[in-house]
Amino acid sequence: MLGDAVSYYHGLLNDQIAAEADGIMRWKFRQRNLYFGERPICTVLRPYFYFADQWRYLKYETQILLSAFRRAHEACLHSADMRAQLALEDYEETLFSLDFGGAVPWTTTRLDSFFHADRGELHYVEYNAETPAGMGYNDILADVFLELDPMKRFQEMYHVENMTLVGDLTSALVMAYHEWGGVGTPQSGIVDWHEVPTLSEHEIIRAHFEKVGIKAILIDPRELEYRSGKLWAYDFRIDLVYKRVLYSELVERMGMNNPILNAVRDRAVMITNSPSAKLMAKKASFAFVSDEQNAHLFNSEQLRAIHEHIPWTRLVRERKTMYQGEQVDLLPFLVQNRERFVLKPNDEYGGKGVVLGWETPSEVWEQELKHALSAPFVVQERVNTIVRDFPALVNGKLDISPRYVDANPYAFNGRTVYGCLTRLSSLSLLNVTAGGGSVVPTFLLYKK
Repeated sequence: MLGDAVSYYHGLLNDQIAAEADGIMRWKFRQRNLYFGERPICTVLRPYFYFADQWRYLKYETQILLSAFRRAHEACLHSADMRAQLALEDYEETLFSLDFGGAVPWTTTRLDSFFHADRGELHYVEYNAETPAGMGYNDILADVFLELDPMKRFQEMYHVENMTLVGDLTSALVMAYHEWGGVGTPQSGIVDWHEVPTLSEHEIIRAHFEKVGIKAILIDPRELEYRSGKLWAYDFRIDLVYKRVLYSELVERMGMNNPILNAVRDRAVMITNSPSAKLMAKKASFAFVSDEQNAHLFNSEQLRAIHEHIPWTRLVRERKTMYQGEQVDLLPFLVQNRERFVLKPNDEYGGKGVVLGWETPSEVWEQELKHALSAPFVVQERVNTIVRDFPALVNGKLDISPRYVDANPYAFNGRTVYGCLTRLSSLSLLNVTAGGGSVVPTFLLYKK
């Protein structure tokens, strides 16, 4: 049982060992700039573990669902009626016209879930299909933990396997560049706003690119220029845009007539993830795959995985739909059953605008539902969260206390799953960008 391994790890700690490990960890964080803005990216003293069979299950089920999302993406890309179910913005229709093909528009994505590994209970809640973060942080965090004394002592009893990610990211990007038609080794621009708190992770990835022979620059979109048929960051030519800025923010701040999109339109630069990735990045993609009206799109194995792992999700609209085999009038049903559901904006991140029905007074819930009719929102059935004990140094003492935990496996080229982002929080809304929480590295575990 995984609980035995965790208990063994915790038994290796006391106040002195915890203080020493915490001090070394924070010193290494300062050395390696492992901060999310001003906050250390990790505040606990234990990584997260999966036994190999648990990881195989998570990987297999994730890959089945990825195939369902690929099928949904294909259907929406070729049908305006299907796309209408995603509540797209006008500019997004224009964006998709820039997408120049390829079976899957993603080099890297991430499916976020809650996974009760001992029971095999798995529920996905979001698909980060546009620009998934965390891979750089994960790799350096893993290196830091492997250097700590508790992990060294733990490995006398257990073998741990480190699932590094940035190398796979790099390979996926280069492969996509060559499939796009690029030749040789591309020069890369890691593109995001200078003021975002994740710049330290971008720098980790830039350094890895340089280490393996890919010239790379970290650049703000406002500093780019499209001239002479190429995209430039001052005098640095960019062949491949590793896009960390969101399309929505890029268009909001710079409009459609900006250097990046103009270069993409002319096939002067390869961008990843490509514009049509936004189709499945919408929260409404979960409504699309779980809605009975779209069941004909999926094969039996995909339908099984959707039924078992995708929570019931719908766009908030005046309509009738099926819920647990019975037809319901959606809005009155949501008013009467708020404790079962969460409201999410269709195109936000970092927990912005999320309303948890079970933590919201009924009158406020009804107001939020009215607002959701005027701005695209989805409503999603509540899933069981996962709580686990984690050790930390609090006021100079070892403190082992519960935290919410999620499981967010990464996918490469829309198909192959490897590596996992694990986030912790003392709040039921797990998102580091929301202003709290922690990230820990994820290891595979084998008993010696």
